[in-house]
Amino acid sequence: MAKSQPRRCCLCVLALVSSVAIISICIILATKQRCAFTNAAVAADSLMCSDIGRDMLLQGGSAVDAAIAALLCTGLVNPQSMGLGGGAIFTIMDKTGKVKIISSRETVPKIFRADLLNECLETPILKTGSHWIGVPGEIRGYERAHQLYGKLPWAKLFEPSIKLAREGFPMPVSLCQFLQLIKQNNYSELIYGSGLCELFCHKNKTFFGPGDILKFPRLAETMETIAKEGADAFYTGKIAKDLIQDVQAKNGALSLEDLSTFKVREGDAWTVQIGDYKMHFPPPPAGGAILSFILKLMHEFGLSPASNQGDQKTLTLHRFLEAVKFANGQKRNLKDPRFNSNMPYITDEKFIQRIRALITDGHTHNASYYNITPSVDRFGTTHVSVMAADGTAVSVTSTINQIFGSAVYSPKTGIILNNELADFCGRADTITAGEQPPSSMAPAILQSVSQQKTLVIGGSGGSMITAAMALSIMNHLWFGMNLNESIAAKIVFVDSNNDLNFENGYNEFLIKAMKVRGHKVRNHQYFLNVVNGISKEGQCISAVSDARKHGRSAGY
Repeated sequence: MAKSQPRRCCLCVLALVSSVAIISICIILATKQRCAFTNAAVAADSLMCSDIGRDMLLQGGSAVDAAIAALLCTGLVNPQSMGLGGGAIFTIMDKTGKVKIISSRETVPKIFRADLLNECLETPILKTGSHWIGVPGEIRGYERAHQLYGKLPWAKLFEPSIKLAREGFPMPVSLCQFLQLIKQNNYSELIYGSGLCELFCHKNKTFFGPGDILKFPRLAETMETIAKEGADAFYTGKIAKDLIQDVQAKNGALSLEDLSTFKVREGDAWTVQIGDYKMHFPPPPAGGAILSFILKLMHEFGLSPASNQGDQKTLTLHRFLEAVKFANGQKRNLKDPRFNSNMPYITDEKFIQRIRALITDGHTHNASYYNITPSVDRFGTTHVSVMAADGTAVSVTSTINQIFGSAVYSPKTGIILNNELADFCGRADTITAGEQPPSSMAPAILQSVSQQKTLVIGGSGGSMITAAMALSIMNHLWFGMNLNESIAAKIVFVDSNNDLNFENGYNEFLIKAMKVRGHKVRNHQYFLNVVNGISKEGQCISAVSDARKHGRSAGY
């Protein structure tokens, strides 16, 4: 009997150790299931481009290297949204947590039409033609970001996309849908009359569709030259001369001087405290200040998971819509600070408190209550989020503005030019050479006070960017949703006239409740909002490329 006692103790200890081991294994397995990745990730508009970015990281590249490689790829996969003929804004966090902005957004050329803004109302939807082209800054932005943060050779970043452009790849689903959208809305001349048919049409002039192979032979040559000779090839070399010849053949005023004198803007990010998080974003005329305004205003209501449930959900939605309406009223104040002395005050705490007091829970108001100036909404753009293994991160948004930009195609270079000057429509009374237009682009990085959680996030979809980003951030940080649920959730877009546009499948009860409160609801067919984000908590990384553009993230 005396011998059996120690045996029992040994068995008990063994059982306890086994149980602890099993529980530990279960926790590890559960953590792995929750964590898509544990080292690094890239969230671009397509799996192919996310893979290219991830491969750069695996080869020892930096977060910036991965972002540039993914953007070059995205210019092929979604040429309707971005490319070398556009501009970009990088929000970059280094190892110390310091966040820098590199902006290469397009600027007003030295020569432009004096009556350009009078044409805004005459062509209310797509602004096509060479007179809308801003000086493209995309490649200068890549160059500066790589100079400061790159690890791999410059040419290495171009290799995958040069190969894709030359050898071809199956037509992306998203591009097929955009071409169908153009056809359905009787905008086929956008392709036929611009030279873009050279890229996207069969010999019989029908648009490419699923299964067709897309190639960019001219663009492959252009990228190869830039890879070998650097950004100067685009701004002062043969590419510059060819590009300007093609633009001027379309009666454009863009000049070699415009290209050679283009300067990238860089500086510290604007940073605001929103609850337990610091949010870093680009200064005006980018849209980060508008996003910040919405989130700071909503934080005043003490949001939590309970705010998104039951009757409280209806009230929270109404308050959000009111916040966005007030934000729309501030958009005209977003101007290039180099040309306008009055900087926006919309991130000021006292201003936030004043607007908070103006939100009434029972009903909405007419447009004048929010200081709304009706304008035209914009749709376009693309975004890439990157988190590297060393903790550095990049949130970068790039655009040629509307679908296929100005629809001016340069046959000598393979480049599609932006129509960025259209962003002044409804937002400015005058424009000045060298000025950056206002934008909804808001590539952001949020970090908790404890530095244990980081969210790298950004959106595309023109005017839809801020609402889609705000909802995704609220869902994830305050309503307890995982990142995938946060981004996939249906959105409501408050347009430039303060009318509500609910995404197909949105909760009907909530839509009716908003109508009862006096909100005007419109039927908007096309939801082009896309949010790509990466969330890191401890060593657990979640990365999401918005399914609305058939995207998928990649990492390891």
